[in-house]
Amino acid sequence: MLAAYPKEIKVFLLASLINAIGSALMWPLITMFVFDELGRSMADAGLVILIQSIGGIAGQLLGGALYHRIGVKRLIIGSLALNAAGLFLLPAISHAWSAFIVLMGLIGLFNALSMPAIQAFVGFRFADRRGELYNVIYVANNIGVAVGTALSGFLAAVSYSLSFVLNGVTAAVFALFFLLYLGRVGSAGGAAAGSGLPKKRAAQAGVWTLLTDVRLYLFMALGGMLINLGNSIWNTGVSPFIIEHGMSKQMYGFLWTFNGILIFVAQPLTSLIKRLAAGTVKAQLTASAVFYLAGFAAILATHSFPGMVLGMFLTTLGEMLIAPAIPAFLSENGGAHAPFYLGLAGGIGSAGRVVGPYVMGGLYDGGGLTPVAWLAVVTAAMAVGSFVAHGAVNRRGSAEAAARTGETLHT
Repeated sequence: MLAAYPKEIKVFLLASLINAIGSALMWPLITMFVFDELGRSMADAGLVILIQSIGGIAGQLLGGALYHRIGVKRLIIGSLALNAAGLFLLPAISHAWSAFIVLMGLIGLFNALSMPAIQAFVGFRFADRRGELYNVIYVANNIGVAVGTALSGFLAAVSYSLSFVLNGVTAAVFALFFLLYLGRVGSAGGAAAGSGLPKKRAAQAGVWTLLTDVRLYLFMALGGMLINLGNSIWNTGVSPFIIEHGMSKQMYGFLWTFNGILIFVAQPLTSLIKRLAAGTVKAQLTASAVFYLAGFAAILATHSFPGMVLGMFLTTLGEMLIAPAIPAFLSENGGAHAPFYLGLAGGIGSAGRVVGPYVMGGLYDGGGLTPVAWLAVVTAAMAVGSFVAHGAVNRRGSAEAAARTGETLHT
C-alpha cells in the first residue's frame, strides 16, 4: 500500500502513528483517573472532559488563524512542545483540583493548535496527492489509536501517571520530528511554496473577510457538527443500554474493535463507493451522511446488539468517507487561507462532540435508547441536507468563477 509513496511520506506517517499511539494511551483513561485515582465524582470527570473539549475547539480555531502569522514551523513545533510539557507536568499537579482542570484545558488547547497546521502543511507540501494522503494518514492514526487504546489498560494497571508521561514522550518525539523535518525542507513547508502565493499576500485578508465566504466552509462545518452530535449515541446511548440490559461490557469494546478493523480492511469497499457513487469530494460528504443516517436508523429499528453491529458497520463507512474529505476539500479550495478554514471547520465540528453527550444523556435518562436514537437519525438527516447544500452552493460558485474567467479571456 505504501510502496508507491516516497520515503519522506513514509517517515511522516511513522511519526503520526507514534503520536496517535501516545494520545490513545491517555484519553480513554481520563474519566477513570478522575473517578478512581483522584476520588472525584463522575460529574467532575465530565467537567474535565468538557474543559478539555472546549480547549480543543479554541485550539483548532486559533491554530488555523495563526498559521500565516507566526509560520508553520513555530506553530507546529511550539504547540507540540507545549503539549508535551503539559503532559509531563500533569502527574505532579493532578491532586490540586483547580490546577488540574486548568492544565487539562491547556493540554486540549495545545494539542489542537497543531491539527489545522499539520493538515494544511500536508495539503501544501503534497498538493498533487493530498486526497489519498489524507486518507492514508487517517488509517495510520486509527491504527495508532487501536494500539494505544489496547495498551492503555495495561499501563493504567501499573500507573496512570506513566500513561500521561508516555503520551508526553510521543508528543515530544513528534515535535522533534517536525523540528528536523521542517528544518530540512525549509520554506517548502510554508504557504508560499505550496500554493504559489506570496506569504504577505496570504496573510493580508482579515478574519471577517474570510468568514464572509460562507460558501466554502459553513454548510460543510455544520454537517460535520451534526454528525459529531449524532455520533454521541455510542457513548451516551449504546453504552448504557448494553449495561442496563445485562450484556457484557466486552460487547461494547467489541464494537470499537470492529470499528478499528473496518477502517483498515474496508478501504477497498470505500474506494469502490467513491468510484461508483461518490466521485467528487462533495459527493463523498453527502454519501458519508447517508451511511450515518442508515447506521443510526438500524439502531433505532432493532434495539439489539446485531443492530448495533450493523449500525457500527454503516457509520464506520460514513466515517471513512468524511474524515479525509473535509481537509481535502478545504486544502484544494481554500488556497493560501486553507489553514484558517481547516481550523474553523474543525472547531465548529467539534462543538457537536461537546453538546452531544449532555443532550443525549438527558434524553437517555428520560426515555432510554429510543429518543437518543431518534435524535441521532434526525441530526444525520439534517447533515445530509447540509452537505447537499454545500455541494449546490459550491457548484454554483465554481460555475460563476468559470463564467467570470471566460469573460475576462474574451475581453
